[in-house]
Amino acid sequence: MPLVQVEHAADDRLADYVRLRETSLRRSLESEQGLFIAEGEKVIRRAVEAGYRPRSFLLAPRWLEGLQDVLDRWPEVPVHVVSEQLAEEVTGFHVHRGALASLHREQRHDVADLLRAERLVVCEDVVDHTNVGALLRNAAGLGWDGVLLSPRAADPLYRRSIKVSMGAVFSLPWARLPDWHAAPAQLAGAGFTTLALTLADDAVDLATVAADLARAPRKVAVLLGTEGAGLSERWSGQSTTRVTIPMAAGIDSLNVAAAAAIACYVLGQGPRQSSSSSSSSRTRGDTGQSSG
Repeated sequence: MPLVQVEHAADDRLADYVRLRETSLRRSLESEQGLFIAEGEKVIRRAVEAGYRPRSFLLAPRWLEGLQDVLDRWPEVPVHVVSEQLAEEVTGFHVHRGALASLHREQRHDVADLLRAERLVVCEDVVDHTNVGALLRNAAGLGWDGVLLSPRAADPLYRRSIKVSMGAVFSLPWARLPDWHAAPAQLAGAGFTTLALTLADDAVDLATVAADLARAPRKVAVLLGTEGAGLSERWSGQSTTRVTIPMAAGIDSLNVAAAAAIACYVLGQGPRQSSSSSSSSRTRGDTGQSSG
């Protein structure tokens, strides 16, 4: 294990970790370099255990012992040992967990893989990384098969998404739709009943839809819209059914991740079309009704 004591923020060996809070910079750098950043011991472990290959580690001295077994699995990967002050100077924020890893970015699943599943969450332009991470965690924890994202949705492998998902992004299958316009027809063509979560006047109560699915199980995709405007008219209008979560106390909507969790729980209680998922996506891994 090549331990490298680094003393200066400008050291080129730390280039993967520069200015982690600057989203536009990181999006460009991580895409060009084919990397992503995992933060914290648990998340680093989950990424490595899921098979993602590390490029390097950036650790405060107090984490060397706790992560020794992980480091031993990759003896050729450099371990940059830095003070917590230097880590903050390089990354642009206080790395309170004192542990970061740079890993090789991989796309584990494609749209065809996900379309073989039975229960999908489909995100249209959910642009907040926190919401995407929470949504992935909710879908994984509630037993859904995977997540599809429109072209403009936030990156599940961005550091903030990974952190909020608690590593669910490494186990729950997800893929990015290549064509926003064709997505509703593509889902319908794959046999999905598409449920658009929305505030539309003609939307059906979620509980009513869940009862219908319990009587006649079928493939289901829940469509969730962007944090502000909700689902586009194209996605909402071309869905099988428009669905709503009834609100009270003068509140018109929920945060997208909260609404998604409710929908996944309520719709996931009934029987599936088959006794087990038809996709490899059964590894455990915002809505139109959300204003963000």
